[in-house]
Amino acid sequence: MMTLMLIHNCDTCRRARKELESKGIPFQTHDLRKDGLSAALLEHILEHVPVMTLLNKRSTTWRQLDDADKADLDSNQARELMLAHPTLVKRPLLDTGDTVIVGFKDGDYDTL
Repeated sequence: MMTLMLIHNCDTCRRARKELESKGIPFQTHDLRKDGLSAALLEHILEHVPVMTLLNKRSTTWRQLDDADKADLDSNQARELMLAHPTLVKRPLLDTGDTVIVGFKDGDYDTL
């Protein structure tokens, strides 16, 4: 079964959820804020998505970080930041089992 990783109060996540429901596609949800982000789950996602693609530098959480945390960021530091602050992960993420789709725009789920 597919897993939609989201934050429940995110408008884009709500649109993605409605899209899956309207297509009758079965899925489960994983709220990154409530359910957290384990190292194993992050590594699973990173098998499909580059770490810097996954890091949401437009988030409120990113803007609130110390400049020292954001400076000279490498992939290991980005992993640590996302584990410490799961809201730094771009969302929604749809894990189909074979791939992970980052974000949502109309038409993204048409081939499912």
